[in-house]
Amino acid sequence: MMGQFMASAQKIPAKMTAIAISEPGGPRVLKPETRDVPMPGPGEILIRVRAAGVNRPDVQQRKGAYPPPPGASDLPGLEASGEVAALGDEISRWRIGDRVCALTPGGGYAEYVKVHAGSVLPLPAGFTHTEAAAVPENYFTVWHNVFERGGLKSGETLLVHGGSSGIGTTAIQLASAFGAYVITTAGSEEKCDACLKLGADRAINYREEDFVAAVKDATAGKGANVILDMVGGDYIARNYEAAAIEGRIVQIALQGGAVASADFSKIMVKRLTHTGSTLRPRTVEFKAAIAAALEAQVWPLLGTRRIAPVMDMIYPLTDAWRAHERIEEGEHIGKIVLDVG
Repeated sequence: MMGQFMASAQKIPAKMTAIAISEPGGPRVLKPETRDVPMPGPGEILIRVRAAGVNRPDVQQRKGAYPPPPGASDLPGLEASGEVAALGDEISRWRIGDRVCALTPGGGYAEYVKVHAGSVLPLPAGFTHTEAAAVPENYFTVWHNVFERGGLKSGETLLVHGGSSGIGTTAIQLASAFGAYVITTAGSEEKCDACLKLGADRAINYREEDFVAAVKDATAGKGANVILDMVGGDYIARNYEAAAIEGRIVQIALQGGAVASADFSKIMVKRLTHTGSTLRPRTVEFKAAIAAALEAQVWPLLGTRRIAPVMDMIYPLTDAWRAHERIEEGEHIGKIVLDVG
């Protein structure tokens, strides 16, 4: 296999353009740099990146609040799509030229990125590279947290906060496709309308309506079986109120704050489970298991366009700072992607 890497490496430049974080700060600290093209090790592949997804963890990393795990690239970018450019040892499935998308531990904002083969999936049938780059981070996150950790089942009710975000639009579509009743919150009528068009059964404008009362009204007082929350802060206590008996609250971010005051007796009285997770530092084996589940359960739905990523804006790689401005403005609906070329 190393011979295969060396043969392909003759076509790979020694240097590449990447977007680096020059120092912690605002969007303008994202600057193009010339970097060495990384070499794949055992179990890894090198992808010639055509598009890269932009996510809130990238913003947190840019600010200095979300450092990459040990051994990961210091470049931002947690998902990418492109072609297999080179193979390390111990690779059996992939071949040079295969069109793929991948969850990356970092480094997606570049012309080349190396990833563990277990985090790589084929491009869904009929997808462009920009569409495929919008898939991995959100679909890995939602599948694990809503269906595996949250245990959402057909016929249950899911409440997803931030329904117009990349995570939210993914959760709405997946939960609806698998037979759940979906309630979501969003910050404008435009965003609520977008959520309803994606399959949400009820969309709550949190600026005008109390989501706890609205959830209880929509469920005849029973509450939500699973709540996917990326807000935290004062939403934590309110989630306990909105949850059903035996409800499961899954925390995936804390945009509203990591410290909260809550009535924990609700956990005992309702027999609630409040759990949470982060994806980036998990093992390659863990991510490979999610990838296998997605390919079996979700890729057929993507291939028939029953579900698809919602695309907001596409920017050139060198305008990554503009993509970060867009995500921080909070007006986007769906995914923001970088076109790497």
